[in-house]
Amino acid sequence: MKSNLSFPAEDKKLLKDIYSFSESRGLKLYLVGGVLRDRILGRQRENPDFDFAIKKNAIRFGRALARELKYGFVVLDKKHGSCRLVKKYKSKTYTFDFTDFRGKDLLNDLKHRDFTINAIALRLEDGLNSSDFSKALIDFYGGKDDIRKKLIREVNKNSFSEDPLRVLRAFSFSCALGFNIENNTLRLAGLSKNKLTLVSSERIREELFKVFATGKSYDCLCALDKLKALEIIFPEIKKMRKIGQGPYHHLDVWQHTLETVRQLEIIFDSLNNEDIITYLDKVISSDRKRRAILKFGAFLHDFGKPRTLRRQKGRTTFHGHERVGLMIAEDIAKRLKLSNDEIYSLRKIVLWHLRPGYLADSKNPTPRAKFRYFRDTGSEALSTLLLSLADQRSTKGPLTTLKSRKQHERVVASLIKEYLKKDKEVKPKRLLNGNEVMKAFKLTPSPLVGKILSLVEELQGIGKVKDKKEALKAAAKLIKNK
Repeated sequence: MKSNLSFPAEDKKLLKDIYSFSESRGLKLYLVGGVLRDRILGRQRENPDFDFAIKKNAIRFGRALARELKYGFVVLDKKHGSCRLVKKYKSKTYTFDFTDFRGKDLLNDLKHRDFTINAIALRLEDGLNSSDFSKALIDFYGGKDDIRKKLIREVNKNSFSEDPLRVLRAFSFSCALGFNIENNTLRLAGLSKNKLTLVSSERIREELFKVFATGKSYDCLCALDKLKALEIIFPEIKKMRKIGQGPYHHLDVWQHTLETVRQLEIIFDSLNNEDIITYLDKVISSDRKRRAILKFGAFLHDFGKPRTLRRQKGRTTFHGHERVGLMIAEDIAKRLKLSNDEIYSLRKIVLWHLRPGYLADSKNPTPRAKFRYFRDTGSEALSTLLLSLADQRSTKGPLTTLKSRKQHERVVASLIKEYLKKDKEVKPKRLLNGNEVMKAFKLTPSPLVGKILSLVEELQGIGKVKDKKEALKAAAKLIKNK
């Protein structure tokens, strides 16, 4: 942990502007929570986030400040007097939250914070006018000591009742910081877990994706599962427990799901290919990256199995579980109010997660089979391949052979290599369009035109047609067969 505490120069520049405005209004601003915790830990966020406590009228102050400094402004919670200002500065996006005291004074405000590690305060002027503000920190509840102990502890016994989301936040902080949850805090979280149903889906989503963004998602999911809190957020889990999957599997559906997340994290940790890392680090929506979406997809990939379970003549099957799982995943994504881009990614990942395994049934998949895989999975082709590896490595039943496992790994590795190569190539121009097809063959708009274009694109992709003449010849053949 850092002993000398200060803010980076670029942060100070913006903070000084805020302080000057507050001073002109005769207001005291206190920095609270996460930014101080992170400075003590020596952590620096990619996009800095500052929380301020103000005695009253935070929204009025924030609106006036945003107008003065030309920052973005939004009211977060009118009832509790909370607003947010946003500023893009030197390739970073800064957020500044201003909230009314949650009590008559700072002492009572900090008492109503979630955990002691976030119940530390600092007068803004003290943070700006000193090269080391460690001695100026206001710490009524032992937050600095708990940071030193790597401990998450509630500030007061009513903490979870005041905001049930804190049940989930305790685990997201534990996951992100590598801290332990204090025993009594864990007990109180367990007593309040059912109140998670009262929390808005947007707030649940934010904490869940903090978990999926870390490298310790599996540990956190297991801890939440042990507390029986996870199935309150995802009731679908109850039906996944204790469903055996036959001799190719060694785990039931639910334990296999958790193990798939674990194996995916192991894969992420072992990656040294910069192209794959860049692919996974792409932001899909808000500040949520593809690696977090993929991890969520791994979590959801077998949610369709309970509804498709069939046992016939001693065999257990889940035929079509990927399509049923797609509908469930879509429903959950909408429940959590994910963006359209995130839903698109999840749809592709869940729907096609079995396809790499089917391709691996053949030692050398045909060019046409590979083309169709890349066409169907689109931008999530690589995500689906990585999930397939994790899924396969989570399957260790007595009928899963070393030979089949090695073949799966080899085929998937070759497909990853091919995807990365194709990703750098310029996509060839389409040889035909719909109007040209209709004019050449005197067709009216119909599904047949789409099928012709799809066939020509496929033949072009695998090198069977190279120009418009060959494309028209292939189209004529298809029409004749139809």
